Amino acid sequence: MKPILQLYRGYANEQELIVMGHVLKKEHNYDFEKRKLKNATSILKLFRIKTIKNFDVYLHYNNEIIHTKTLDDGYFKFCIPLEKETHFGWMPYEVSLKYNNKTVICKGSFNRPHKGKLGIISDIDDTFLISHTKNFFKKLYILLFKNVNDRKVFRDVVAHYQALSQAGRDKPEEENAFFYISSSEWNLYRFIAKFTKIHKLPKAVILLKDIRRGITDFFMSGRGSHDHKFEKIKHVVEFYPTLKYVLLGDDSQHDPILYERICKIFPVTVIAVYIRQTGKYPKSEVQKILKNLESLNVSVCYFKESGKAIEHSKSIGIIE
Repeated sequence: MKPILQLYRGYANEQELIVMGHVLKKEHNYDFEKRKLKNATSILKLFRIKTIKNFDVYLHYNNEIIHTKTLDDGYFKFCIPLEKETHFGWMPYEVSLKYNNKTVICKGSFNRPHKGKLGIISDIDDTFLISHTKNFFKKLYILLFKNVNDRKVFRDVVAHYQALSQAGRDKPEEENAFFYISSSEWNLYRFIAKFTKIHKLPKAVILLKDIRRGITDFFMSGRGSHDHKFEKIKHVVEFYPTLKYVLLGDDSQHDPILYERICKIFPVTVIAVYIRQTGKYPKSEVQKILKNLESLNVSVCYFKESGKAIEHSKSIGIIE
């Protein structure tokens, strides 16, 4: 069975490069543009992935070949010290594996953000991608029967994200560090990458939950513990400690609670928290958390429409 490499976008700072991916047992031709039932089949196949543990993988970088092996779920991660990296922006990297005396090479990209002052971390479902997370059956229906072209973003969200990406920048190619961190699993990475590209959302590093490997797992997609999300946000903030952060999420799950924890740990680092209201009415527990964040000198915005979030960002001087 031919092993398949799946690479994800990596990231680097002054001292370290991090790139990651999975080794899968076989390739599924995921066609996210099929209609109804065929789209459902593609999505379900994503959750029937078989991975290969302890498999040799090789990172080709800076005229070196660095060897590691996959973890038990087929995931691999290279954390490499950098000595002479002088470039900024999105750059290529290569990972290879060996199979039947042949070398299979796969190309990915990583971002070393241009020097700047701002970092943006956003949730995905019901923050910019309309997913109806609160309604389990509706969420399931949309995921299965709406293809990548049929899925929608909230009005004005793209304009807000593009403005945040360019905030404080003179050159369009010098974008701020942008991360999409979600409780969706790595199974949905290619869907998310394609969706964000279609809607011209900023190109971002995408960090997701451990891969799922069974149909029963599909029905739990995006559910369960959100601690991994907290840990990933904490890691990013620690990885780029000199940036000021804007956190964007929604009130359908645990974003306000997670973001409050982050703000308490990094009291001078997070400058603004945006929470999208997903129901008819604001939630009192969310309002309470945001009020507490204001007492920590974090600017907050609890909004239904992204237009309000844009006005808020302008009012505090993040965007023009």
